[in-house]
Amino acid sequence: MTRADTYESIIDRRRFLRRAGLAVGLGAALPLMEGAGRAMAATSDPDRLFEAGRFGPADRGYASLLRENPGDAHALAQRGRIALLSNDFGRAERFLARAVELAPGNGSAKRHLADCFVRQDDVARAVPLLRSTGDPTDAAYADQYAGVTGRPYQMAGAQKTRLPFVSVDPLPSVRVSVNGGPERTFLIDTGGTLALTTKTAQEAGLRAMATSTTHPAGQTLTTYHGVMESYRLGDVVLRNVPVVWYDLRVPTLPDGSLPAGVIGTTLLYHFIATMDYAGQALVLRRKTAAQVRELRAEAGRTGADRLPLWIAGDHVPCTMGSVNHDGPRVASLDTGGMGLGILMNEKNAKRAGVEIDYDHPQDMGPMRVYPIAPARISLGRAVGRNVTGLVGDWPWLSLFGFETIGNFSHEFFKRRAITFDYASMEFHITAGAAVNAG
Repeated sequence: MTRADTYESIIDRRRFLRRAGLAVGLGAALPLMEGAGRAMAATSDPDRLFEAGRFGPADRGYASLLRENPGDAHALAQRGRIALLSNDFGRAERFLARAVELAPGNGSAKRHLADCFVRQDDVARAVPLLRSTGDPTDAAYADQYAGVTGRPYQMAGAQKTRLPFVSVDPLPSVRVSVNGGPERTFLIDTGGTLALTTKTAQEAGLRAMATSTTHPAGQTLTTYHGVMESYRLGDVVLRNVPVVWYDLRVPTLPDGSLPAGVIGTTLLYHFIATMDYAGQALVLRRKTAAQVRELRAEAGRTGADRLPLWIAGDHVPCTMGSVNHDGPRVASLDTGGMGLGILMNEKNAKRAGVEIDYDHPQDMGPMRVYPIAPARISLGRAVGRNVTGLVGDWPWLSLFGFETIGNFSHEFFKRRAITFDYASMEFHITAGAAVNAG
């Protein structure tokens, strides 16, 4: 199986999980964003600024439009979308609710507002919004959330827990218990959501509250939507956990077995989550002031960089990254690229002076991809040299609404520790020795 084949299994099953249109606080990130935009031609068009990933200037541009016309529904929706990127829920709700009020037919604004509530575990408020878009997949999630009894993701147990990795390759994996049953092995993939295989769901006695049908790579796939009674990760137990399941395409683990599912960002963003590749463990902390202080003290001791953190779509983490001389610009952090350290589109690869190996194309479903190995990629002081990657027509712009320099993935993070601090919206990464695949 080629690298492209293995990554296709991750890409395909994510395309249908959620509508991608659902989409350090913003102030701390603005200096980085300003620096990233100097290479871009000067513009006052906030839509172009947003598309280029210059969120601060874009937000100020939309604010200027609203001073001239307070009823500009598009500007309101975009300000809400920018606030939602950094989990600024109060501002996001205020702008998005007003946008929906002014333009009740705007399905995108409704999905973003629904996601604003879902991220806060206030799923009941998302239900009428999702039911009103006219989209069958939105309706399935509405039925699922309506079936949650009490608040979802109720948490009990320790303030901090450590789950040893079962293995690091093909992706990090840990042992988890579903509905009080025996522990099963789950992959960790920040580009995914929380999902089970159909077999796991059946053995755990889960009941489907709704179904949705999608067509990834020309296939017809049915997704089942339900709620787990409990989900135990080490010394922490979560209750009333929304989950989906389907015939998940997953890679074989080193022992020849198959994973029971995937732990993705929709679960991880309930914690301060550390994927310690070097120490081979997943560390989950509750989002409290004490845990933030402990994390920052550890970062000081290890010399980890602190970078901005955003959530694109409804579950893909992003920060600032560079490729060769290009950047820092917004970069996504989907860790699920097996055997891959960087994924770029052709335009950005050429802009960064990355050599594209057109002589060895690979087919990834309907997409043709080409190998790359940029001389230097970096997130802060964490550097990778000649790390294996692919160039393809990745749909990030259409999924996120803004461009990314690329996606940093599995091979870049090995031998490092990375932390997604969803309390402070900061991304921590240890520099370590430069990852060198050359």
